[in-house]
Amino acid sequence: MATAYGEVDGETPDPLFFRTERYRAGMVFPPRRQVWGEFNYALEGVAEIVIEGERYLSPPHYAIWVPPGFEHEAHNAREIRYVTVYVAAELCIDLPAEPSTLALSPLMKAILADFDRRSVRHPKSAADRRLAMVIVDQIRAAPRFAHYLPLSDDPLIAPILQSLQDNPGDRRSASEWARFAGTTERTLARHCLEQLGMPFNDWRQRLRLVASLALLEDGFSVQDAAKRLGYSTPSAFIAMFRRMTGMSPTQLRQG
Repeated sequence: MATAYGEVDGETPDPLFFRTERYRAGMVFPPRRQVWGEFNYALEGVAEIVIEGERYLSPPHYAIWVPPGFEHEAHNAREIRYVTVYVAAELCIDLPAEPSTLALSPLMKAILADFDRRSVRHPKSAADRRLAMVIVDQIRAAPRFAHYLPLSDDPLIAPILQSLQDNPGDRRSASEWARFAGTTERTLARHCLEQLGMPFNDWRQRLRLVASLALLEDGFSVQDAAKRLGYSTPSAFIAMFRRMTGMSPTQLRQG
């Protein structure tokens, strides 16, 4: 099993350090703490990081923010292309103090894409340093969430969540999943709200979005993705996708 430490080439961010890498499936990032902040964004695939024992996940339109001092580790099951921005500690004072999932703005993605295209790792010129400070402003202003797709070890709902992750297209209703778990639909709903912070069907919709992003990136057609995810028609899948992302699957690919 391959290992990558994600160090900043033996240097500290000054004031930021940018890295874009493609990591093959099975790459492991062992636990570490850093005195700087870390902004993680998957260009392709879905990023997963465990921070202080909690699992964070982000599809391409969301990033994971790790403030200074928080232990974090990662293992990507599938190949991903990944951006990491290391932020000097003095710039993190008014950035989010807790780990969080951040919604990415078009401006943020454009600057990161520009740095990647020009192979900018340490911004040296005055113009690039100004762009780097815009990244810090965007991290500060980004809509944030505790988790995009929270998970739980709760013995009642954990087997259901795992089954759905294995097969996001499973169309069983909440009442059928309750029977599967040997409980009532009301109890299932209560556990989901307590453990996940959202209703069961909202969680399942987020899972389908994450799964759909991976399918579309792998070249599946909209029709095939809709079928794999349990939608009766492609139009129903497109409506969900547009509601969750603000664009259609075709627009996402074109963008």
